[in-house]
Amino acid sequence: MPVTDVTTDAEALTLTLKAEFPAPVERLWEVFTDPRQLERFWGPPGYPATFTSFDPVVGGRAGYLMTSPKGEKFYARWEFLEIDGPRSLTVLDSFADENGDVREDMPTSRMTLTFAPTDSGSRLESVTTFTSAEALEQVVAMGMVEGSTMAINQVDRVLEGLRAYAAGKGTQTEILDDTHVRITRLIEGPIDLVWRAHHEPELLRQWMLGPDGWTMSVCDVDATVGGRYQYQWEPVGDTEGEPFGFDGETLLIEAPRRSVTTEHMTGTDYPSTLNDLSLEEEDGVTLITVLIEYPDKETRDIVLATGMTEGMEASYARLERTLVAA
Repeated sequence: MPVTDVTTDAEALTLTLKAEFPAPVERLWEVFTDPRQLERFWGPPGYPATFTSFDPVVGGRAGYLMTSPKGEKFYARWEFLEIDGPRSLTVLDSFADENGDVREDMPTSRMTLTFAPTDSGSRLESVTTFTSAEALEQVVAMGMVEGSTMAINQVDRVLEGLRAYAAGKGTQTEILDDTHVRITRLIEGPIDLVWRAHHEPELLRQWMLGPDGWTMSVCDVDATVGGRYQYQWEPVGDTEGEPFGFDGETLLIEAPRRSVTTEHMTGTDYPSTLNDLSLEEEDGVTLITVLIEYPDKETRDIVLATGMTEGMEASYARLERTLVAA
């Protein structure tokens, strides 16, 4: 992971994050000053950022929002104070309301990003300075350390490009914390077609089958906010196993890039998970990312032990074949 250290200093009123990347300073500077690249990692998993304005000149401003899995929107803005590309960037970082005005009830801080070359690439040092110990304590309690770490650990995929980052690696499972798992899989195909394959029953029935020997006997999908879905699978031929299924509710739809649903095993009292699907296209390929939120660590470990990753890889390999034939 790129992040090597995160520390807080109550006396200096600072939060400092350090990270290293196998890319030159000029490339690192580019991803932090191009809003389309910046928004691909700035929000932590589950809270992607969307920059609505970006004027990188001294005195200029940038505005962005982060959208939670349940559709809640959190606004912020930067005021550019110092720009010395590609070496450093300083902004006044503020929480904002939906109109872009600074929220006086939340802390404003000064953030300086410094980029320096290393033997293997470049180093980022981010120093955020607060106006009081109470302000520092407030953002730490809100999860700024964990959120910043997870956000910056996503920079690699932007620096490398999606093919270099994920091509040929199959379905990858990362445990982010006790309740969050991230699944990634690169698919040869355009984002619009991959989106359709996740939401149209006639396509879903062709690929979302897990290991060979199963058929999807029920596939009802209402891909609107508040709509419900139900899937059921049954063994075919001499395949052993009992029919099973999942049902849930659509919480968020942002076609063709993001959808969030709950997932519950039909006919059981097992707790639901939160499944956050996002799609990202580059150079003719689409990266599928599924962020799964479990109710607790025990449930997470039980699900992972079922061979979930292998089953998803069988489905995704079938998806690629389906898209080629489409």
